[in-house]
Amino acid sequence: MKTLKDVKCGNTVKVTKLTGQGPTKRRIMDMGITKGVDVFVRKVAPLGDPVEVTVRGYELSLRKADAEMILVN
Repeated sequence: MKTLKDVKCGNTVKVTKLTGQGPTKRRIMDMGITKGVDVFVRKVAPLGDPVEVTVRGYELSLRKADAEMILVN
Protein backbone atom coordinates (compact mmCIF):
# COMPACT_ATOMS: atom_id res chain seq x y z
CA MET A 1 0.00 0.00 0.00
CA LYS A 2 1.09 3.56 -0.74
CA THR A 3 1.15 6.16 2.04
CA LEU A 4 0.54 9.90 1.83
CA LYS A 5 4.30 10.40 2.36
CA ASP A 6 5.00 8.64 -0.97
CA VAL A 7 2.69 10.84 -3.08
CA LYS A 8 4.41 13.33 -5.38
CA CYS A 9 3.64 17.04 -5.32
CA GLY A 10 0.62 18.08 -7.42
CA ASN A 11 -1.27 14.77 -7.15
CA THR A 12 -4.70 14.13 -5.64
CA VAL A 13 -5.29 10.82 -3.85
CA LYS A 14 -8.12 9.19 -1.90
CA VAL A 15 -7.59 8.03 1.69
CA THR A 16 -8.22 4.28 2.08
CA LYS A 17 -7.18 3.67 5.70
CA LEU A 18 -5.64 5.26 8.80
CA THR A 19 -3.12 3.04 10.59
CA GLY A 20 -2.37 5.19 13.66
CA GLN A 21 -3.30 4.24 17.21
CA GLY A 22 -5.29 6.05 19.90
CA PRO A 23 -4.75 9.79 20.28
CA THR A 24 -2.61 10.06 17.13
CA LYS A 25 -5.31 8.52 14.93
CA ARG A 26 -7.95 10.70 16.62
CA ARG A 27 -5.90 13.86 15.93
CA ILE A 28 -5.54 12.98 12.23
CA MET A 29 -9.29 12.36 12.00
CA ASP A 30 -10.01 15.65 13.80
CA MET A 31 -8.00 17.44 11.10
CA GLY A 32 -10.52 16.16 8.53
CA ILE A 33 -8.51 13.25 7.14
CA THR A 34 -10.91 10.32 7.14
CA LYS A 35 -11.49 7.28 4.93
CA GLY A 36 -12.74 8.22 1.46
CA VAL A 37 -11.70 11.89 1.51
CA ASP A 38 -9.63 13.34 -1.36
CA VAL A 39 -6.25 14.85 -0.43
CA PHE A 40 -4.29 17.15 -2.77
CA VAL A 41 -0.52 17.27 -2.10
CA ARG A 42 0.52 20.92 -2.53
CA LYS A 43 4.15 20.93 -1.42
CA VAL A 44 6.75 18.63 0.05
CA ALA A 45 9.66 20.20 1.93
CA PRO A 46 13.16 19.43 0.59
CA LEU A 47 13.83 16.84 3.30
CA GLY A 48 10.25 15.50 3.14
CA ASP A 49 9.06 17.05 6.40
CA PRO A 50 6.46 18.60 6.51
CA VAL A 51 4.04 17.75 3.71
CA GLU A 52 1.52 20.47 2.78
CA VAL A 53 -1.87 19.17 1.67
CA THR A 54 -5.34 20.52 0.90
CA VAL A 55 -8.17 18.62 2.60
CA ARG A 56 -11.87 19.57 2.53
CA GLY A 57 -11.01 23.04 1.20
CA TYR A 58 -8.34 24.04 3.71
CA GLU A 59 -4.56 23.78 3.84
CA LEU A 60 -2.81 21.55 6.32
CA SER A 61 0.80 20.68 7.13
CA LEU A 62 1.54 17.12 8.23
CA ARG A 63 4.68 15.67 9.75
CA LYS A 64 6.30 12.86 7.79
CA ALA A 65 5.51 10.44 10.65
CA ASP A 66 1.80 11.33 10.46
CA ALA A 67 1.75 11.10 6.65
CA GLU A 68 3.12 7.53 6.90
CA MET A 69 0.01 6.50 8.86
CA ILE A 70 -2.34 7.52 6.03
CA LEU A 71 -2.81 4.85 3.36
CA VAL A 72 -3.95 6.15 -0.05
CA ASN A 73 -4.63 4.94 -3.59
